[in-house]
Amino acid sequence: MSNIQVIPHWINGKRFESASNNTAPVYNPATGKHIADVALANQEEIDLAVASAERAQREWSGYSVAKRQAVLFKFRELLADRRLELAEIITREQGKVLSDANGEIGRGLEVVELACGFPHLMKGSFTENASTGVDVYSIKQALGVTAIISPFNFPVMVPMWFFPISIAVGNSVIVKPSEKDPSAQLWIAELWKEAGLPDGVFTVLQGDKLAVDGLLTAPEVQAVSFVGSTPIAQYIYETAAKHGKRVQALGGAKNHMLVLPDADLDLAADQAINAGYGAAGERCMAVSVVLAVEPVADELIAKITERIAKLKVGNGADSNEPDLGPLISAQHRDKVRSYVDIAETDGGKIVVDGRAIEVPGHPDGFFLGPTLIDSVPLDSKAYTEEIFGPVLNVVRVKSFDEGVALINSGQFGNGTAIFTNDGGAARRFQHEIQVGMIGINVPIPVPVGYYSFGGWKASLFGDAKAYGVQGFEFFTREKAVTSRWLDPAKHGGINLGFPQND
Repeated sequence: MSNIQVIPHWINGKRFESASNNTAPVYNPATGKHIADVALANQEEIDLAVASAERAQREWSGYSVAKRQAVLFKFRELLADRRLELAEIITREQGKVLSDANGEIGRGLEVVELACGFPHLMKGSFTENASTGVDVYSIKQALGVTAIISPFNFPVMVPMWFFPISIAVGNSVIVKPSEKDPSAQLWIAELWKEAGLPDGVFTVLQGDKLAVDGLLTAPEVQAVSFVGSTPIAQYIYETAAKHGKRVQALGGAKNHMLVLPDADLDLAADQAINAGYGAAGERCMAVSVVLAVEPVADELIAKITERIAKLKVGNGADSNEPDLGPLISAQHRDKVRSYVDIAETDGGKIVVDGRAIEVPGHPDGFFLGPTLIDSVPLDSKAYTEEIFGPVLNVVRVKSFDEGVALINSGQFGNGTAIFTNDGGAARRFQHEIQVGMIGINVPIPVPVGYYSFGGWKASLFGDAKAYGVQGFEFFTREKAVTSRWLDPAKHGGINLGFPQND
């Protein structure tokens, strides 16, 4: 009999053991060991989760603003105090090093803190005497049940882009975590309960495509938030929209970093390392391509190569914490490795090769070392497609204009950066580039919580970006009220004409 734990759902305020007998394996990416199974919901469990969330939302939306805000503040306090517990869960199942896992939680906390101030952003507007004796005003109300479909690379931060705001304004939330790292959201569910959130307002539904499709088609679910690859984002958008739901579906990326000849090359090399290899490259905002405006490519490559040699790859839970950990699965590692093979076959020069890396003590871990490729052809799949691993391509360009044209010609428009000491070039770059998030001497321009996250083109499908003011707009709907209270001393009489603003 197997001793492998089965990770359950969280429905109606408690752990809910699945009866489906359908599970998926969960691995520790650093060791390659099978550490748990996760339940995969059947249709009955999907229906139960949705019904529980719908009942709870009706109660929760009736709470006063002050009561809801108190729960948000308590959740924020508990999470800030116990974030290292959660970081260890992320590292065990996702593989990223502990400092990176802790940083992920910190960025998610920004949105919790933003959501704590929701009363200000929920205020409507009022116009007195818009017409004689008539007042017009607006009010914002919750949508109902909302769903979040989360990726494996940020099992905490990405759901936290959405659920603090959704819950604050009076919705209930169903989170469908990735099957690869499902435990973090169960821990968060328990924290919400401790903070005083009513049962059913926060639900964790474990599952695969059946669960995803169940949420996309359930009539009770009013809005869907998703982060993942572009093909899946497009599927989420089209399916949910077809069923009348609001959708924010954030897709893939191929982020470029343009380095001008006047740039500080030591800064550029440091930031190429940070943005290209941090979290083992499993970030939708990772820099994948360095566009080096000649004549700086050789010097920049030398500086990046020198820094790669000092990077430590290993188990993110080790006491002598490495710089980057493993990839999420053996399958994904092999896919990333195949892109290096493609680049080499297509004529790219492999400057640093991470394919044969061995990590002492972890022969079965899903590791791939930092890889640097020079002059990958622009028609190679290694250039055109999202790799999502620790692979950095350097493409040599002759001018600023050529670099901008290359960035703008891509199918994605998530993030980009320019490194320069020329303010005029930077200003022109931010104006001309067709990308949603731009860094100037900043390699990963993820906006702070009170702005909004999202790209352009094939990097975003749907109605709104994540968090910030757009997040509050997404998770609420507005009513406009036109009101007249008649003066008993006056009466307008009957008028069958069209209403006029006289």
